[in-house]
Amino acid sequence: MSLSAVNSPHNTARKPCHSEPETDGKRVEQPEKKALINRLRRIEGQTGGVRTMVETNRYCVDILTQISAIKSALDGVAIEILSNHASGCVRNAIQNNGGEAEINELLGLMRKMIR
Repeated sequence: MSLSAVNSPHNTARKPCHSEPETDGKRVEQPEKKALINRLRRIEGQTGGVRTMVETNRYCVDILTQISAIKSALDGVAIEILSNHASGCVRNAIQNNGGEAEINELLGLMRKMIR
């Protein structure tokens, strides 16, 4: 995850996400849902391109370069969602009930992400 993604201009006017309790788990409305979906669609296109590169016997370095780009793009999406979660869901939990469980959940998630 790059620091430039954290400091991107998309993060300046962040609207916090908020969770809505459901019977089958939590639901969260992402504040920039359309932009996230567009980014994920581009990533899908990139992964299809890598599949085509493998099918057409492209040079290994070219394939690995594209895989690296996909990983960076996914990291950017993850940072955006993580930032929304921290500034919305976790902040709300801290203000409402101390947020101990949400902080522990966030820390566990961050441990998974940096592996």
